[in-house]
Amino acid sequence: MSVESGEIVTIIGPNGSGKTTLLKALIGAVRPSSGVLKIAPDVRVGYVPQKLHIDETLPMTVRRFMNLPAGQSVKAVAEALAHAGVPGLGMQQVMDLSGGQFQRVLLARALLGKPNLLLLDEATQGLDHRGTADFYRQIAEVRESVGCGIVMISHELHVVMRKTDRVICLNGYICCEGEPEKVSESPEYRTLFGLDHDEAALYLHQKQSHHSPSGHVFHV
Repeated sequence: MSVESGEIVTIIGPNGSGKTTLLKALIGAVRPSSGVLKIAPDVRVGYVPQKLHIDETLPMTVRRFMNLPAGQSVKAVAEALAHAGVPGLGMQQVMDLSGGQFQRVLLARALLGKPNLLLLDEATQGLDHRGTADFYRQIAEVRESVGCGIVMISHELHVVMRKTDRVICLNGYICCEGEPEKVSESPEYRTLFGLDHDEAALYLHQKQSHHSPSGHVFHV
């Protein structure tokens, strides 16, 4: 598999299929036991984790949180929060944020380094349907404004089929991949998620045009 600049790729698959392990390999947290991982030399990676626990007794503003562990300029923090769709949250206490706001702050933190590859590991877990849809809309806007390649792990198939350029079905190996319309017609995809043809069709919606890919960010 490979990911291009300006492309949104979503990894789907059942629990234990290797989705999180793949992301850990991309950020260097685990070493592949076989095969080759090639990352472009100028890649800057931003990572949004599935969840992050913060001690509820610890008073901390969003701006302070954004400055850990290294200090950032006020302008950089403001720009990152704006790109994540939560401008003006800098002086809010982190523990007072809603789940959706906190995920946006984690997204903003990942954008501080101006990444050209953004990785999201089920970043909408725990959000309601509205919060999930809003978050994915923001991801699409991030791609437009920042121009980075984006790799997402997701279980929200209905959102995936609207908001991604390419889907990769993983189950210990790549079962199928391609544009959402193509993958939804794949017998492997329908078998993997227990869908019949009509149910798979429900996940398809008309897609808007996006930037054309412009060069590999990484290749596996």
